[in-house]
Amino acid sequence: MTHHIVLECRNVSHRFGAKAVLHDIDLKIIRGEIVALVGPSGCGKSTLLRAIVGTHPPEQGQVYIWESETAQGQAVSGPGRDRGMVYQHYALFPFLTARENVAIGPMLDQTGIAFRFFRYRRWRQLRKTHLAQADALLETLKLADAGHLYPHEMSGGMRQRVAIAQALIMKPAILLLDEPFGALDEATREELQRMLLNLYAGNSAAKAAGKEPPYTILIVTHELNEAIYVGDRIVALSQYWDWQGEGFPHAPGATVVYDRVSPVFRPDDERDYKAFLQQRKSIRGVAFEAHPIQDRHENVRFWEEIAAGKGMGVLQ
Repeated sequence: MTHHIVLECRNVSHRFGAKAVLHDIDLKIIRGEIVALVGPSGCGKSTLLRAIVGTHPPEQGQVYIWESETAQGQAVSGPGRDRGMVYQHYALFPFLTARENVAIGPMLDQTGIAFRFFRYRRWRQLRKTHLAQADALLETLKLADAGHLYPHEMSGGMRQRVAIAQALIMKPAILLLDEPFGALDEATREELQRMLLNLYAGNSAAKAAGKEPPYTILIVTHELNEAIYVGDRIVALSQYWDWQGEGFPHAPGATVVYDRVSPVFRPDDERDYKAFLQQRKSIRGVAFEAHPIQDRHENVRFWEEIAAGKGMGVLQ
């Protein structure tokens, strides 16, 4: 099975002054994956995300993006529409409805003030197209009946779905989610996790039909159960690894210490936390224990597992 890469971090390292944050991050993400990125506080998860977004280029190394399976890889040199970003604290326009909030991205991307003023008839046609695209996305995200609501009329979970739709309507090569459900209550969080599994089910169906999976997602989360439940792969960064054994006189920063496949769940599957237990225990021992003496490559086996046929969903 051929897997197409959508994102590659190649030898990415970063420091803030004298403080080393990231060291030698190598990561390739396959089109259609939901990759969960975890790690202890201060390990540089958000720093890596900002390097991918392009707002804070890494001090060393490079990030590459492939917009489609036939496109050439492009080095990230700044923010771009090929990467969508959703933070924990969403920012919707309070004076726009849900569908108008989602449609504003294409409007700003495809038209200017002069176009909307002097070519009003053409603008009205485009506006209808943008709103129809917004309605289709809201339906995909189970918000078909909420398109007319303003942000203050929606729950926190609904507003977060609208923020995700805002990013997806621009058809990014990869969607980046930074602790997107952290401020939500448990029931709402579980509902949005199932939403991600619905997107993944669509990816798997597209892959099985020989089509390009539409959604590739990298989600940063501090909740290991969430990571295992929504991701088909878990990547853990950690500053706790045997850097002295590799000859470094000082800690060079966090690096990838865990990269393995995770079970794929359907949206209607019950959460079997016993099934999470072994992988959760392994991740905690490798990435979160403060003083392990370990080879950082020991649990970086994702590509070996793929070659051995252990992948599920889009990884099959």
